[in-house]
Amino acid sequence: MEEHVELYLKQYLELLSETERKKYQSFSADYFCGDEHNANLCADLICIGQKTATCSLKYSYESCNENIPIIGHLQVVLDWSGKPVCIIEIESVEECKYSNVSEDFAYLEGEGDRSLKWWKKSHWDFFTQECKEVNIEPSEDMILILEKFKVIYKSEI
Repeated sequence: MEEHVELYLKQYLELLSETERKKYQSFSADYFCGDEHNANLCADLICIGQKTATCSLKYSYESCNENIPIIGHLQVVLDWSGKPVCIIEIESVEECKYSNVSEDFAYLEGEGDRSLKWWKKSHWDFFTQECKEVNIEPSEDMILILEKFKVIYKSEI
């Protein structure tokens, strides 16, 4: 984590009691999506409370030997330029086939018109590209990791 991002996280953690701080053991910092426009848009949607969920391809975690997110994980949300915009806490994590994503989850993702139809189209395009990068075929049965989260801190550095 870059120093300015660590300072942002530390600024939040120092507001907590020692007992509250100890419950957090997992931290990261990253932007959402894979391009500048969408990364900044998602950061804005998260900050205003419209985007409270996200998903990713399970295979991507496995192929990179990365840990699947856990409940209680704190993520410093960055804009495309690497500036911290807020901190989120993961509240739930579940596996789901692409074909079984619900209207409710699509709405919580907060993007587009928030419909399942919009979600399916935009995420099919996104995951198709991601599948190409890891040499697998996209399918309706691909397993996604669905995360729900809440904003727990917003402050200017």
